[in-house]
Amino acid sequence: MFNRADTNTVRPIEGDIAHERANFQRFRQTPCLHRPPMYSRDPSHSPSPGGYMPTALITALDTLDIRFPTSLELDGSDAMNPDPDYSAAYVILRTDDPDGLAGHGFAFTIGRGNDVQRAAIQSLGRLVIGRSVAEITGDLGGFARILTADSQLRWLGPEKGVVHMAAGAVINAAWDLAAKRAGKPVWQLVSEMTPEQIVDLVDFRYLTDALTRDEALHILHTAAPGRAARAETLLATGYPAYTTSPGWLGYSDAKLARLARQAVADGFGTIKIKVGRDVDEDARRVEIARAAIGPDIGLAVDANQRWDVDAAVAWISRLAPAGLAWVEEPTSPDDILGHAEIRRRVAPVRISTGEHGQNRILFKQLLQAGAVDILQIDAARVGGVNENLAILLLAAKFGVPVVPHAGGVGLCELVQHLAMIDYVAISGTMDGRAIEYVDHLHEHFRDPVQVRGGRYLAPRTPGFSAEMLPTTLAAYAYPDGIAWHTEPFADNPAAASTKEYEIS
Repeated sequence: MFNRADTNTVRPIEGDIAHERANFQRFRQTPCLHRPPMYSRDPSHSPSPGGYMPTALITALDTLDIRFPTSLELDGSDAMNPDPDYSAAYVILRTDDPDGLAGHGFAFTIGRGNDVQRAAIQSLGRLVIGRSVAEITGDLGGFARILTADSQLRWLGPEKGVVHMAAGAVINAAWDLAAKRAGKPVWQLVSEMTPEQIVDLVDFRYLTDALTRDEALHILHTAAPGRAARAETLLATGYPAYTTSPGWLGYSDAKLARLARQAVADGFGTIKIKVGRDVDEDARRVEIARAAIGPDIGLAVDANQRWDVDAAVAWISRLAPAGLAWVEEPTSPDDILGHAEIRRRVAPVRISTGEHGQNRILFKQLLQAGAVDILQIDAARVGGVNENLAILLLAAKFGVPVVPHAGGVGLCELVQHLAMIDYVAISGTMDGRAIEYVDHLHEHFRDPVQVRGGRYLAPRTPGFSAEMLPTTLAAYAYPDGIAWHTEPFADNPAAASTKEYEIS
């Protein structure tokens, strides 16, 4: 169904255009995203010998507004975001396949606006519902291009912001479905693809001045001979982690010191704390953290975009004597030249950014400008697995290590797969790399992350580790879930509804 003229362009076949036009009025009048299939199929078809119905279709795109009241304990608090309620605009791709498998994904937010993000995901329903499951999972590169190339929705970006994050959530849900059908975790599914199959997943538009398809193929072919051995190493020893759990800005000094000592006891080689509210207070907290962990453990700081360039240079110079592993997001995530200037002036202190990077083009420019020593990726900010593969390949081309952003709700679960793909199939190394770990909300997932001795254990369950428990989806649905009907929310009019919970 995806008629690709080249790696950068997707054109629907002529019959598909006519079919969509003929059905447009019916789709726009349907408020619920459980709709009749766009494409007919013979109901007499039976499941294939492997258990999958050859003509199985996506029958529904279910969305939920899931929020956790993390602001009560100031979990996740930083200088820019003092009271986040970690949230997920959650999506389920349902099919009519007798196996009952569904694809799960989400966009991460911090509370208000999660309903806006959910609405953006719903807007993509007309591009998804009625498509063949085999069509989607057999050409995930083409599917990603379909979701990011709708001209009217693209106008709201292009390729950034709420609509692009919505596309990423649906793309990730498709990856979850594809991996479940293949019986493999996503990291393994991608790592076992040929280099040609991997580059087919990537949209090289706007990248070819920095990374061509042939250069990406060379990177992947160079890494290919050791993939099996690296996969075995990963399964045996896991992937390095660092933790931000001790360092939230709202925590007391005593809690900071206690959790920092616990992190060292748990085997983490680096901890990260939040800074950016007051330079004197930050200097004091950095010293508390350094005293708690000792001289041999890495200590990173995260300013969460608080500073202008000159302020960043002054602030970092004040904190640097404590010995900093890196400084994260010192200024606006869109200020490429600002990051480059800060990096130049505070060297040898290392600069990291990328968790708010909106697309592969911004990452390309960060690397071209020499603006970072460490590149972050985020599993739910850009256009899903596909765009993150482009970013990983760019980082490999420029020789910059990737240290992913995680935490939030479900970000650890997703991004572990991306870091492991990088190790097995792209960069071929864990040197200078680690995955962020924050120890909360994992209990809400069917396949939660496992971190032991300061290392992520490689997921073995098929899928993208994105699926939340049904009890969680019911309890934390906003505003009607039971979590929002207890103190201190009893006087919240939005939480007073007694409407029965349902997915829509």
